[in-house]
Amino acid sequence: MGPLPKQPARRVHAASIAAFRRRLLHWFSSSAREFPWRAKDATPYLQVLTEVLVQQTRAESVAAALPAIVRKYPGWRSLAKAKVSELERVLKPLGLWRRRARALKNLASALHARCLKWPVERDELESLPAVGQYVASAVRIFVHGQREPLVDVNMARVLERYFGSRTLADIRHDPWLQELARQVVSEEDPRLVNWAVLDFGALVCTARNPRCPTCPLRKSCLYSLRTGSGKMSLRVVDAKQRPR
Repeated sequence: MGPLPKQPARRVHAASIAAFRRRLLHWFSSSAREFPWRAKDATPYLQVLTEVLVQQTRAESVAAALPAIVRKYPGWRSLAKAKVSELERVLKPLGLWRRRARALKNLASALHARCLKWPVERDELESLPAVGQYVASAVRIFVHGQREPLVDVNMARVLERYFGSRTLADIRHDPWLQELARQVVSEEDPRLVNWAVLDFGALVCTARNPRCPTCPLRKSCLYSLRTGSGKMSLRVVDAKQRPR
């Protein structure tokens, strides 16, 4: 007998989503990470470029390499004219530099051919080189001012722990998870809500050893309630967090 199918994901009430968003943004107001692409004067070029680079790479690593990249390539036009070998040297600190260089070169060239005008519709965006669901959402947020969720494994982990599990293995195609993420960013500034979820996944709701005992969302989080991890002794957590 094969594995049993997963149960259909439960419906999430709007009030629960609103409470999640409110508590998350309250936490974010005092705990947000600072990155160049989050500055008030950050350009759409910097913001979209970052989202292309940050895939499979820590945000802190991208932040460290970004100044040198932007100095040499201040816009999509200069990237389109760049030699792949030069791009590889600049991107080497991030790893996967050969693949990244080709992807950026191809994307910049495609944009240059369109007179640097991004499409608006998702299907057309995802037809561009190096643009999948995540980068397409980033373009719609930072270029076109649309409300879109930046659904990656970190956002999926936070939402599923708090609200319940998705049905499909691939987060890009699970309708429940995608709709839930869309509802989470349906109010307030979608950039801030997305960044809050991503920071929460990086700092609190981590893949390993999540900090449930000190989590501001633990009282309503299904993961914390199910595992009882929110009831752990604070002294145990403090001992683990002492500087060595």
